[in-house]
Amino acid sequence: MTTLSDVSDMLRSARREARLSQDELARRAGVARTTVARMENLARADMSVSVLVRLLEAAGYGLKLAKLGHARTVEDILAEQRRGDST
Repeated sequence: MTTLSDVSDMLRSARREARLSQDELARRAGVARTTVARMENLARADMSVSVLVRLLEAAGYGLKLAKLGHARTVEDILAEQRRGDST
């Protein structure tokens, strides 16, 4: 199970992989730097999904739904079906 703490760690990793500071990511996403810091450190008990998506997109990532235990996302499966793949 992915916890809120795991999501926070993933956001921090995505930002670092994109070689962005918290300030740069915040500017790209149109949020305050303190929002990035809060979400990376879980200073609040909850995390706004809409802000999470904006931050991930600003770092060059997307939020995708994947069935537990599977490496492929729903988008991958739909694309395969459209192409007629049987994998």
